[in-house]
Amino acid sequence: MHIAAQYLATSAISFITKEDDDSHTNLGWINRTLETHPFINGDKLGLNYEHFSLEWIHSDGNKEHLFLNNVTHKEVIDWIALMSIDNHIEKVYSYLMHYDLPYKKISDTFRFKLTSQNDLNQLIKKRDLAQHVISKVLTSNNYISPIRIWPHHFDTGAFVNINKKLSIGIGMAIPDSLIDDFYFYISGYNNHKPINLELPKNINKETYYTNGWQGFAIPISESDEDSIIDFCQVAINLYLNSINDA
Repeated sequence: MHIAAQYLATSAISFITKEDDDSHTNLGWINRTLETHPFINGDKLGLNYEHFSLEWIHSDGNKEHLFLNNVTHKEVIDWIALMSIDNHIEKVYSYLMHYDLPYKKISDTFRFKLTSQNDLNQLIKKRDLAQHVISKVLTSNNYISPIRIWPHHFDTGAFVNINKKLSIGIGMAIPDSLIDDFYFYISGYNNHKPINLELPKNINKETYYTNGWQGFAIPISESDEDSIIDFCQVAINLYLNSINDA
Protein backbone atom coordinates (compact mmCIF):
# COMPACT_ATOMS: atom_id res chain seq x y z
CA MET A 1 0.00 0.00 0.00
CA HIS A 2 2.97 2.31 0.59
CA ILE A 3 4.08 1.64 -2.98
CA ALA A 4 0.55 2.07 -4.33
CA ALA A 5 0.25 5.41 -2.52
CA GLN A 6 3.08 6.74 -4.67
CA TYR A 7 0.68 6.94 -7.61
CA LEU A 8 -1.21 9.54 -5.59
CA ALA A 9 2.00 11.35 -4.67
CA THR A 10 3.31 11.45 -8.24
CA SER A 11 -0.08 12.57 -9.51
CA ALA A 12 0.02 15.43 -7.00
CA ILE A 13 3.54 16.31 -8.11
CA SER A 14 2.35 16.27 -11.73
CA PHE A 15 -1.00 18.04 -11.38
CA ILE A 16 -0.85 20.32 -8.31
CA THR A 17 1.09 23.54 -7.85
CA LYS A 18 4.21 22.85 -5.79
CA GLU A 19 4.37 24.00 -2.15
CA ASP A 20 7.78 24.67 -0.59
CA ASP A 21 7.07 22.24 2.25
CA ASP A 22 5.82 19.52 -0.14
CA SER A 23 2.36 19.71 1.44
CA HIS A 24 0.83 19.45 -2.04
CA THR A 25 1.84 15.76 -1.98
CA ASN A 26 0.27 14.82 1.35
CA LEU A 27 -2.93 12.81 1.51
CA GLY A 28 -6.21 12.75 3.40
CA TRP A 29 -7.89 9.68 4.92
CA ILE A 30 -11.60 9.67 4.07
CA ASN A 31 -13.95 6.67 4.19
CA ARG A 32 -11.15 4.09 4.13
CA THR A 33 -9.49 5.84 1.22
CA LEU A 34 -6.33 7.91 0.80
CA GLU A 35 -7.05 11.01 -1.29
CA THR A 36 -4.89 13.69 -2.87
CA HIS A 37 -5.60 17.37 -2.70
CA PRO A 38 -7.72 18.52 -5.68
CA PHE A 39 -5.93 18.69 -9.01
CA ILE A 40 -6.03 21.80 -11.19
CA ASN A 41 -9.37 20.63 -12.65
CA GLY A 42 -10.91 19.84 -9.23
CA ASP A 43 -10.56 16.05 -9.53
CA LYS A 44 -8.61 13.89 -7.07
CA LEU A 45 -6.95 10.47 -7.06
CA GLY A 46 -7.74 8.02 -4.28
CA LEU A 47 -6.44 4.68 -3.02
CA ASN A 48 -9.34 2.66 -1.61
CA TYR A 49 -8.11 0.16 1.02
CA GLU A 50 -11.42 -1.67 1.23
CA HIS A 51 -11.60 -2.39 -2.52
CA PHE A 52 -7.84 -2.45 -3.21
CA SER A 53 -8.33 0.01 -6.03
CA LEU A 54 -7.32 3.38 -7.36
CA GLU A 55 -10.20 5.83 -7.72
CA TRP A 56 -10.33 8.80 -10.05
CA ILE A 57 -12.62 11.05 -8.02
CA HIS A 58 -14.37 13.61 -10.19
CA SER A 59 -15.14 17.07 -8.82
CA ASP A 60 -18.85 16.16 -8.79
CA GLY A 61 -18.18 13.12 -6.56
CA ASN A 62 -18.47 10.44 -9.24
CA LYS A 63 -15.66 7.87 -9.31
CA GLU A 64 -13.92 5.63 -11.82
CA HIS A 65 -11.98 2.64 -10.51
CA LEU A 66 -8.89 0.65 -11.37
CA PHE A 67 -8.79 -2.52 -9.26
CA LEU A 68 -5.15 -3.26 -8.48
CA ASN A 69 -5.18 -7.02 -8.05
CA ASN A 70 -3.06 -8.59 -10.84
CA VAL A 71 -2.48 -5.17 -12.44
CA THR A 72 1.05 -4.16 -13.49
CA HIS A 73 2.87 -0.95 -12.72
CA LYS A 74 2.78 0.03 -16.41
CA GLU A 75 -0.96 -0.54 -16.58
CA VAL A 76 -1.44 1.81 -13.62
CA ILE A 77 0.80 4.45 -15.21
CA ASP A 78 -1.12 4.22 -18.48
CA TRP A 79 -4.49 4.43 -16.69
CA ILE A 80 -3.58 7.58 -14.75
CA ALA A 81 -2.18 9.22 -17.88
CA LEU A 82 -5.34 8.38 -19.85
CA MET A 83 -7.65 9.57 -17.06
CA SER A 84 -5.81 12.89 -16.85
CA ILE A 85 -6.11 13.42 -20.61
CA ASP A 86 -9.78 12.40 -20.67
CA ASN A 87 -10.46 14.90 -17.88
CA HIS A 88 -8.75 17.80 -19.63
CA ILE A 89 -5.63 18.08 -17.49
CA GLU A 90 -3.03 19.60 -19.79
CA LYS A 91 -0.05 18.77 -17.58
CA VAL A 92 1.63 15.44 -18.36
CA TYR A 93 1.60 12.69 -15.73
CA SER A 94 5.05 11.43 -14.73
CA TYR A 95 5.87 8.73 -12.22
CA LEU A 96 8.69 10.77 -10.67
CA MET A 97 9.35 11.55 -7.02
CA HIS A 98 12.14 13.49 -5.32
CA TYR A 99 12.68 11.03 -2.46
CA ASP A 100 13.68 7.40 -2.09
CA LEU A 101 11.56 4.60 -0.70
CA PRO A 102 12.92 1.63 1.31
CA TYR A 103 12.05 -0.82 -1.48
CA LYS A 104 13.62 -2.00 -4.69
CA LYS A 105 12.76 0.18 -7.68
CA ILE A 106 9.70 -1.29 -9.36
CA SER A 107 9.72 -2.20 -13.06
CA ASP A 108 6.96 -1.93 -15.64
CA THR A 109 6.14 -5.59 -15.06
CA PHE A 110 5.77 -5.28 -11.27
CA ARG A 111 2.35 -6.75 -10.50
CA PHE A 112 0.12 -6.00 -7.52
CA LYS A 113 -1.32 -9.01 -5.67
CA LEU A 114 -4.06 -9.03 -3.06
CA THR A 115 -2.93 -11.80 -0.73
CA SER A 116 -5.04 -10.99 2.33
CA GLN A 117 -8.17 -8.90 2.67
CA ASN A 118 -7.79 -9.28 6.44
CA ASP A 119 -4.41 -7.52 6.29
CA LEU A 120 -6.05 -4.61 4.49
CA ASN A 121 -8.80 -4.53 7.11
CA GLN A 122 -6.17 -4.30 9.84
CA LEU A 123 -4.48 -1.42 8.04
CA ILE A 124 -7.85 0.33 7.81
CA LYS A 125 -8.30 -0.04 11.57
CA LYS A 126 -4.86 1.46 12.19
CA ARG A 127 -5.49 4.46 9.94
CA ASP A 128 -8.91 4.98 11.52
CA LEU A 129 -7.32 4.80 14.98
CA ALA A 130 -4.67 7.35 14.01
CA GLN A 131 -7.27 9.74 12.62
CA HIS A 132 -9.44 9.41 15.73
CA VAL A 133 -6.66 9.70 18.31
CA ILE A 134 -4.96 12.69 16.68
CA SER A 135 -8.28 14.46 16.20
CA LYS A 136 -9.21 13.88 19.83
CA VAL A 137 -5.84 15.14 21.12
CA LEU A 138 -6.04 18.25 18.93
CA THR A 139 -9.60 19.01 20.05
CA SER A 140 -8.94 18.49 23.75
CA ASN A 141 -6.03 20.97 23.58
CA ASN A 142 -7.83 23.47 21.32
CA TYR A 143 -5.18 22.94 18.66
CA ILE A 144 -5.93 23.33 14.96
CA SER A 145 -4.07 21.35 12.31
CA PRO A 146 -4.94 19.29 9.26
CA ILE A 147 -4.37 15.56 9.73
CA ARG A 148 -2.53 14.28 6.68
CA ILE A 149 -0.58 11.26 5.49
CA TRP A 150 2.85 11.99 4.03
CA PRO A 151 3.66 9.60 1.16
CA HIS A 152 7.41 9.43 1.86
CA HIS A 153 7.40 8.10 5.43
CA PHE A 154 3.70 7.12 5.19
CA ASP A 155 2.88 8.49 8.63
CA THR A 156 -0.46 9.99 9.61
CA GLY A 157 0.43 13.27 11.28
CA ALA A 158 -0.48 16.74 12.46
CA PHE A 159 1.79 19.68 13.27
CA VAL A 160 0.87 22.55 15.58
CA ASN A 161 2.65 25.84 16.25
CA ILE A 162 1.78 26.35 19.92
CA ASN A 163 3.55 29.69 20.27
CA LYS A 164 6.64 31.48 18.99
CA LYS A 165 8.91 28.99 20.77
CA LEU A 166 7.10 25.66 20.67
CA SER A 167 5.84 23.45 17.85
CA ILE A 168 4.58 19.91 18.34
CA GLY A 169 4.24 17.02 15.91
CA ILE A 170 1.87 14.15 16.64
CA GLY A 171 1.28 11.11 14.52
CA MET A 172 1.28 7.41 13.78
CA ALA A 173 4.20 5.92 11.86
CA ILE A 174 4.54 2.62 10.05
CA PRO A 175 7.22 0.13 11.23
CA ASP A 176 10.72 1.44 10.63
CA SER A 177 14.23 1.44 12.13
CA LEU A 178 12.98 3.17 15.30
CA ILE A 179 10.25 0.63 16.21
CA ASP A 180 9.37 -2.56 14.33
CA ASP A 181 5.64 -1.94 14.75
CA PHE A 182 3.10 0.75 13.98
CA TYR A 183 3.65 3.41 16.64
CA PHE A 184 2.38 6.76 17.86
CA TYR A 185 4.84 9.59 18.32
CA ILE A 186 5.05 13.08 19.82
CA SER A 187 7.95 15.42 19.05
CA GLY A 188 8.63 18.97 20.20
CA TYR A 189 10.58 21.75 18.50
CA ASN A 190 11.88 25.15 19.52
CA ASN A 191 12.56 27.30 16.46
CA HIS A 192 12.54 24.13 14.34
CA LYS A 193 15.17 22.44 16.53
CA PRO A 194 14.33 19.31 18.59
CA ILE A 195 13.81 20.02 22.27
CA ASN A 196 15.99 18.15 24.77
CA LEU A 197 13.98 17.16 27.82
CA GLU A 198 15.01 16.20 31.31
CA LEU A 199 12.41 13.59 32.20
CA PRO A 200 10.85 13.42 35.66
CA LYS A 201 11.26 10.15 37.53
CA ASN A 202 7.66 9.03 36.93
CA ILE A 203 8.05 9.02 33.13
CA ASN A 204 8.96 5.78 31.34
CA LYS A 205 12.31 6.64 29.82
CA GLU A 206 12.01 3.74 27.35
CA THR A 207 9.40 5.75 25.44
CA TYR A 208 11.78 8.71 24.93
CA TYR A 209 14.18 8.56 21.98
CA THR A 210 17.23 10.78 21.42
CA ASN A 211 19.35 8.87 18.91
CA GLY A 212 18.81 10.49 15.51
CA TRP A 213 15.16 11.34 16.08
CA GLN A 214 14.07 13.00 19.31
CA GLY A 215 10.66 12.49 20.83
CA PHE A 216 8.27 10.06 22.48
CA ALA A 217 6.98 6.89 20.82
CA ILE A 218 4.94 3.83 21.81
CA PRO A 219 3.99 0.75 19.75
CA ILE A 220 0.32 0.30 18.92
CA SER A 221 0.42 -3.39 19.85
CA GLU A 222 1.18 -2.53 23.48
CA SER A 223 -1.52 0.16 23.86
CA ASP A 224 -5.24 0.80 23.61
CA GLU A 225 -6.87 4.04 22.46
CA ASP A 226 -7.21 5.58 25.93
CA SER A 227 -3.61 4.83 26.89
CA ILE A 228 -2.36 6.27 23.59
CA ILE A 229 -4.30 9.49 24.19
CA ASP A 230 -2.94 9.69 27.75
CA PHE A 231 0.58 9.08 26.44
CA CYS A 232 0.22 11.91 23.91
CA GLN A 233 -1.08 14.31 26.52
CA VAL A 234 1.70 13.56 28.99
CA ALA A 235 4.29 14.19 26.27
CA ILE A 236 2.62 17.43 25.19
CA ASN A 237 2.55 18.65 28.80
CA LEU A 238 6.26 17.90 29.17
CA TYR A 239 7.06 20.02 26.13
CA LEU A 240 4.78 22.81 27.33
CA ASN A 241 6.48 22.80 30.75
CA SER A 242 9.94 22.79 29.17
CA ILE A 243 9.18 26.05 27.38
CA ASN A 244 7.49 27.62 30.42
CA ASP A 245 10.44 26.71 32.62
CA ALA A 246 13.04 28.05 30.20
